[in-house]
Amino acid sequence: MNATELAIPTPNGNVPAVLLRPREVEWLYVFAHGAGAGMRHAFMTAVSERLSLRRVATLRYEYPYITAGSRRPDPAPKNEAVTRAVVEFAAAAYPDLRLCAGGKSMGGRMTSQAQSAAPLERVERLIFTGFPLHRPGGPDTKRAEHLHRVRIPMLFLQGTRDTLADLGLMRQVASELGENATLHVVDGADHGFAVLKRSGRTNDEVLDELADTIQDWVL
Repeated sequence: MNATELAIPTPNGNVPAVLLRPREVEWLYVFAHGAGAGMRHAFMTAVSERLSLRRVATLRYEYPYITAGSRRPDPAPKNEAVTRAVVEFAAAAYPDLRLCAGGKSMGGRMTSQAQSAAPLERVERLIFTGFPLHRPGGPDTKRAEHLHRVRIPMLFLQGTRDTLADLGLMRQVASELGENATLHVVDGADHGFAVLKRSGRTNDEVLDELADTIQDWVL
């Protein structure tokens, strides 16, 4: 599978990115990573490769703090500015593709916060793989308040063992967002979408479920 390495200009300097674009594709998913690992993390790679097999292109990109070797995220406004610049690049570079955006955990939240402040260029939908609703052990819905200002459809992929998203609260959030929100619950999965052996499922099966759900939702 061919991957195209890119350097995308942003207000915080060029950021690295990887494009996976299969043939006969309609959608491009601008896909941001989580707080603790970059765009080449096994989860990011696996989801991107699976989506490519399902006729959904992906553009993974990396926030500057990861490239600099830090594990501490930059302030949200800086990350949101990077997200906006990457989307603007994608909108201009791939005018033949429809755009959705989002990401794993923090990357998804940076995308939705940017979208809630001002619509991201040409983005029609948001996709979250593990929306980080709250900190571990402190369940609340404050991080979801900005989602009420998002006016496009949103897909939430959430595991039943996710310690950063109490499932009852996620159901409440999705209900409050109404027709703009679709919640897909992944049985037995934690925040990283890993499952226990006793679940009778494998991690690969969960990754396939994520990709199938995204494909069905956008196509």
